[in-house]
Parts: sequence; structure tokens; C-alpha cells
Amino acid sequence: MVSLSTWFRYAAHKFEYSISLTWKKYNVGQINSTELTDAIWKNFFQGKLTFTHWTKGGEAMAPIVSPTGGALLVRKLANLSPTQVFVGDVVLLKDPEKSDDLIIRRLAALEGYEMVSSDEKDEPFVLEKDQCWVLADNQALKPKEARDSRLFGPVPMTDILGRVIYSLRTAVDHGLVENSGIAMNQDAPVLAVELDVEEMAKNNKT
Repeated sequence: MVSLSTWFRYAAHKFEYSISLTWKKYNVGQINSTELTDAIWKNFFQGKLTFTHWTKGGEAMAPIVSPTGGALLVRKLANLSPTQVFVGDVVLLKDPEKSDDLIIRRLAALEGYEMVSSDEKDEPFVLEKDQCWVLADNQALKPKEARDSRLFGPVPMTDILGRVIYSLRTAVDHGLVENSGIAMNQDAPVLAVELDVEEMAKNNKT
């Protein structure tokens, strides 16, 4: 049973997301000023803070993602800034090499970080505004196999679709995804309210 304090924290996150999402739509002209308030409350009462993503799997993010695939619970993020995602977070993002595909990788650096290669031939560089560096968890893989920023370079923050917070590999093998401490604290009330393992297992497409 979800405690009252958890519900309040969840509601605060949901209200913040509703405002951010609605403001973004207003700024690009999708809604006008008279529709602003209605849109905020509509998002608050009807929307969810998570969605399920089915992955075919692979070795890059083992053991978080099974080589045979599974279902992932992804937290939506309206503002992809260093105040919303953090180094250490596992994120779902557009594949830089195949725009129609999605990949799961871990954030290793954000804008302003200086990147220094272990190869002395490579010049150090600083990640520009709204750029991030992502890596596969499986360090045994070579860059071409891992298909991370060591291969395709920095990734625009706008390519991130959300933070992966729960992984269901099979009906009996599932659990929380280890993200940064800040993120896991923020996501705890969202998981408490929206996580439904039985539903994820029932609809698992792998």
C-alpha cells in the first residue's frame, strides 16, 4: 500500500511534469494562452509519468537488459537538462546511427565535462551545451560492439526519451535499474504508484 507522503511526492512530480510539458507546447505554438491552464490539469489527471518499452535485447547493457530482451519501465522527462538527468542514469535514446531505432545506454558525462581519451593521440574536448556522452555497461565489449559514444561521439540531449527505472527480463527475473542516487530518490514515488510488474509480464512482447 502506498503511503500518503509517497502520494504527495508523486503528485508533486506529476504536477511539475504537467507544467513543463504544457509550457513546452505553449512555447512552440501548439496551444494558446487560454488553453494553458486546461492543458496542465488535463496532463495532470489523465497522463502517466512512465511508459513501457519492449527491447529485443543485446549484450551492451547486460545484465540490466537481457540478451534475449524484455520490458523496461521508462520515466518520462519533460526537461532534459542537468537538473533532470544525471551522470549514472540509464536512458532510452534515439539510435544516432539508425534514427528509427532506440537504444539503452548509461549517461557518463553531460555538458561542460572535459573528455580525455586514453589514447594520447586524441585531443581533449569539452561537451557543448545540451550534449551528453553515453556508454554501454558491458565494458568487455569493444566500441564497435558496444555502439556507444566511443563510436558515434556526443549525443544531443534532445535524443533522450526518458530514464529507465525498472527492467523485466522474465516473469521471475526483474528489478529496479540502478541509476544515480538523486534519480532513484526522485523516481521512488513514481515506481510506488505506477509500477505494475504483473501487467508488464503479461504484455511482454519478447
